[in-house]
Amino acid sequence: MYEPIRTGPSRRSAHPTMAGTTSNFPHRSREEELDIQLAGHLAALLAVTDELRALAPSADLDTAAERLAAQVSRLRGGRAPLRASTTAATDPSTLHQRAHALAGRALVVAASRADTAAAILAAERMDAHAAAQEPISAAH
Repeated sequence: MYEPIRTGPSRRSAHPTMAGTTSNFPHRSREEELDIQLAGHLAALLAVTDELRALAPSADLDTAAERLAAQVSRLRGGRAPLRASTTAATDPSTLHQRAHALAGRALVVAASRADTAAAILAAERMDAHAAAQEPISAAH
């Protein structure tokens, strides 16, 4: 029913490259790619968290921002994330929705690479942003 997996010298790629070889291109492992993705999602979440902190400062958001920055630094080999200052006031409910979605993406990637610390942080942020939206949702 299924063709067995081929191994050895007769194994050929079903997707040939134009040059016939891929040695000219840098390659990353799956784990490196997931690290890059996770760092990107957490950095985006940090940016939204910073925007929320500018609109409504709180100790919870300050702590979250510090923890997010630490995780991004860890994933980027010690390089600290860039921190942007906010320029325009944005609706907090929109920011909480965006942060919730970003935390969800980060959680999926963290779970796929078995990064417990990042997964816990992402789940906590999802809960916090969902809770922040509840009073807003209940008013409508």
